[in-house]
Amino acid sequence: MENKKRAFVLGMARSGYEAARFLAGKGYDVIINDLNKEQKPEHIKELESLGVKIVLGSHPEDIFDNTFEMLVKNPGIPNNHLYVKKADEFGIPVINELELAFRYFPKGVKVIGVTGTNGKTTTTTIIYRLLKEASKSAYLMGNIGFPACSFIPVLKPGDIAVMEVSDHQLCNVADFKTDISVLTNISEAHLDFHGSYEAYKNIKKRIFNHHTPRDIAVLNYDDKESHEVAKDIKSVKKYFSSRQRIDDGCSIADGAIYYKNERIIGLNDIKLKGRHNYENIMAAITVVKEFDVDNESIIRVLKTFGGVEHRLEYVTTINGIEFYNDSKSTNITSTQIALSSFDKPTILLMGGLDRGHNFNELKDYLENVKLIVAYGETRKRIAEFSQECNIPCKDFETLEEATEAAFDSADYGDVILLSPACASWDQYKNFEVRGDTFKKFVLKLGNESQVSAV
Repeated sequence: MENKKRAFVLGMARSGYEAARFLAGKGYDVIINDLNKEQKPEHIKELESLGVKIVLGSHPEDIFDNTFEMLVKNPGIPNNHLYVKKADEFGIPVINELELAFRYFPKGVKVIGVTGTNGKTTTTTIIYRLLKEASKSAYLMGNIGFPACSFIPVLKPGDIAVMEVSDHQLCNVADFKTDISVLTNISEAHLDFHGSYEAYKNIKKRIFNHHTPRDIAVLNYDDKESHEVAKDIKSVKKYFSSRQRIDDGCSIADGAIYYKNERIIGLNDIKLKGRHNYENIMAAITVVKEFDVDNESIIRVLKTFGGVEHRLEYVTTINGIEFYNDSKSTNITSTQIALSSFDKPTILLMGGLDRGHNFNELKDYLENVKLIVAYGETRKRIAEFSQECNIPCKDFETLEEATEAAFDSADYGDVILLSPACASWDQYKNFEVRGDTFKKFVLKLGNESQVSAV
């Protein structure tokens, strides 16, 4: 009897589960391992029914040896992990779920990959919605929360895979290639994972791996780092700009978005506001015009699309005070963008995991900030920064305490903005949980405020 091929999946979560499920369906002998014992019971049941061996709660040395054909690693696990080191010693390829899925995509599937420090999710979502509105056969997948492996059974030649691709995912790709790559922008982020800004930029460049003159690179003309990246790109370059007119790209002029010399939509007709969002929209338009999406479809989507959860998301208004959830802002640049979106008196909620960010880079964006309320691991560093800026600051251990203090300090017409500029992992599993916690607490404050007013 022929021995079955073996695959080791490191990290369960959603992508690990889908990778293990897919490989088992392909006849592999699969082991999946995760330090976290708490996994979805339905996932465990499904994998066990497929014959997958599940090892949770530890990383035993003896379960990984040289008999595996591949190690499929969760993108967030660093490459200095014990099993990754052993795989390197054994000459076993280390890939991730995205790379695995791509290897099994049917020929003829068009792949759109979107990466960048900020704007990935919004841009990816808009591209997908525009394509669907124009009745194109498109699928949304990748870092946005839908593992690519789960789409392999339904993909067929001519379909369009619209992928959000993170820097973590780009760390362990080999054959992965897009037909159209979008780089929204590049600024310092995830330096604790990559070690340096140069290393981070080099990882981002991999979105253009294997490009030929038949492929397309969509780039931000206003972003200095993107111009540096463009020097090494072999594909056709198409640009978008919110600051100057581009005759052969997408840009803003006379209060409207133009593609080449054609007016697409007035800014006043777009539901999603802010220069950064206009840039995301222009990147998306540049992509979908390659698939002949008509202007009417674009207009219908942009008039109604209000944005993505946890990204400058409006929560509610209490006693004339507006609350916004920007929990996705885990770096300085994204918080700069958030602060630039408001011209009202603002109370800024920020804090979280200390990754050594230079908060001084926020100084030029604090014109409308009347108070900073800090929380979490970075609260003392933020308080020191606030003092240097002559902006009042209060600091608390938890986000709930900070939010309540912000509300108590706010006046009618103020904005309370959660834009942490830090990762969530000191107190929360991810930025989504942090954002959900904030929204629930804000709604609770609203209910309490209504009761007290009766």
